[in-house]
Order: sequence, then structure tokens, then C-alpha cells
Amino acid sequence: MTGALGLLSAAALALPLVVNAGTTSPAAAAADCAAGYVALTFDDGPNASTTTQVISALRSAGARATFFNQGNRVAANPSLARSQKDAGHWIGNHSYTHPHMTQLSQSQMTSEISQTQQAIQQATGQAPKLFRPPYGETNSTLKSVEQQFGLTEVLWSVDSQDWNGASTAQIVQAAGNLQAGGVILMHDGYQTTINAIPQIVANLKSRGLCTGMISPSTGRAVAPSDTPPGTTTTTTPPAGATCTATYRTTQQWGDRFNGEVTITAGSTAITSWTATVTVTSPQKISATWNGTPSWDSSGNVMTMKPNGNGNLAAGASTTFGFTVMANGQWANPAVSCRTP
Repeated sequence: MTGALGLLSAAALALPLVVNAGTTSPAAAAADCAAGYVALTFDDGPNASTTTQVISALRSAGARATFFNQGNRVAANPSLARSQKDAGHWIGNHSYTHPHMTQLSQSQMTSEISQTQQAIQQATGQAPKLFRPPYGETNSTLKSVEQQFGLTEVLWSVDSQDWNGASTAQIVQAAGNLQAGGVILMHDGYQTTINAIPQIVANLKSRGLCTGMISPSTGRAVAPSDTPPGTTTTTTPPAGATCTATYRTTQQWGDRFNGEVTITAGSTAITSWTATVTVTSPQKISATWNGTPSWDSSGNVMTMKPNGNGNLAAGASTTFGFTVMANGQWANPAVSCRTP
């Protein structure tokens, strides 16, 4: 349980812009978030009995969140921590054993934070950049330890009171107080909280608010710099085009992601195809499969042709894949297709 103390130190958060070309425009997506951005955060996980339910509820609601995990629970449930990351959520450090940090010596504080960094790194492949002190209790000594690990301290502006027995209706009501830049404190461990998620997200959307991430460099709202696995982008072909390219992210790690491009023939059969994949610098493609690649002089534009026979019947499709070293940039590659 994290107490009711806390002030907002990490403000406005942003929902990632995922565009399925031809169906959602950037302007329309921005309009959906016209009132700003807020953060859903869940402390004290992962928990074998509830974490999967929280992830499922968030997925159904179309929302992403930040999980502030305890190190000892990550060590006991590494696959659950990994599932949080694989579902496109962010993971922060919430100490190893959830003590009153301000009552510890500096060396004990360091141990609590260090062990949690290691546990989450081992489970997910990525060390946290955010830290939430248990009970919202902090002081100058703790802040100096956080800085040693490059951690940004994040508290909250709205307390759901789920830890204090709040009902689902009361949790939803508390979330109604969120304003642009707000962060709500919730916990991974209560059925009342899980039940509240769809109502919270629906209410936010009705007010033009979106959920999003916390910037590890500023502690304030930024557009997410990553692409959640499963994101799909379809390139709208020009009139009369004979093939279409569709991109999706299939896997993501701490420093890279795998992408897959589906080439689909149009209303007539084709005898070959040529796809273009453009990554955003400083991204670099490090491996490919199911195709024959070549690159332009910048190394940012890859041309992919089929291995051998490129015949596709009308409406038929084939795929190729590649690994992108992100180098801090997680934007989707742009893809296109032409014949031959």
C-alpha cells in the first residue's frame, strides 16, 4: 500500500499516436486528446492474482499505464513484469521491500533501489528510469540516491484511495478529478481498481483526455517515444496500385524491435514486388529475413525484393521481417510497395 501523501512531480503525459493510414489522420487523433494528457499508475506489483487482469482491462480500454513495481515481487514473478512491458506499458522502481525509505540509512536506500533496478532489468531487459517512493515519503538523502541511478522521482496529484478500501464507484469518482498533466495513484492488487479501469478511461475520453507516459528526462508530459508491440501501420496505395504494404511491430526489447511487413496483391495477380522501408535516424536495421535487401547511401532506406519467385495471386500476401536497433528512437518505419 502507498499512503495518501504526495504532490505531482511528473506532469502531463501523452498517448502515443498510432496512425492506420487511410482510417485515422494525425489531426483527428490529436483532436481526441484536445484537453490534454494524464497518467494511470499502478503500485506494488506484479501480483500473480491480479496483474494479468489489470493488463487485460487496460488493453480492452485502449490505454497504457506505468507500473511502479516492487523488486521482490518482480524477482518472484519475472514473467509478469515482462508481460507488462510486452503489453506496451512502462515500468518504474518502487523499492525492493516497500519500506519507509526516509527511515533508512543512505546505504539501505541504495540497496533497496539497486536491487529493484537489477530485478526489473533481468526480467524485462530494461532498467527503470522512474522511481516512486513508498508512501510518497521522500527527503534530500533519498533524492540524492535516486540521482545516482539516474531516476526521476514521480508522485501523484490524485489518490484513488483504493488502498484504503475505496469502492469501484469511489475510484472512478476520484479519477474524475484528473486534469491535464495529472497522475492518479492506483494499485495492482485490488479487484475494485480493475473494475474501475474501463469507466475511468471512458470518462477521460469523454472529456478529451488521453492516457500516456512520463518523461524520464523532465518528469513531465511528452509524446511516447516508443511503439507498443502489435502496432500496425498500413500505407494507403495510390489509385490503381497493384500491391499494398502493411507494417506491424511484432516484438520489442530494451534496445531494439522486430518489424514485419505484409505485401498484399491488389485486384490482379502480380509477378514480383518491391518494398521500401524507411527508418528514422538514428535507427538502423541490423538483420532481415524472407527477402533480399539493399540500402541507399544514408542507410535509412531499405529496398526489399522477394527471394526467388515473387508471384502473388490477386488478394494474396507474403511477409518479410527485420530487426531495428532503436538507438533511442522508437518511431514506426514507413513502408510502401510497388511492382515490379
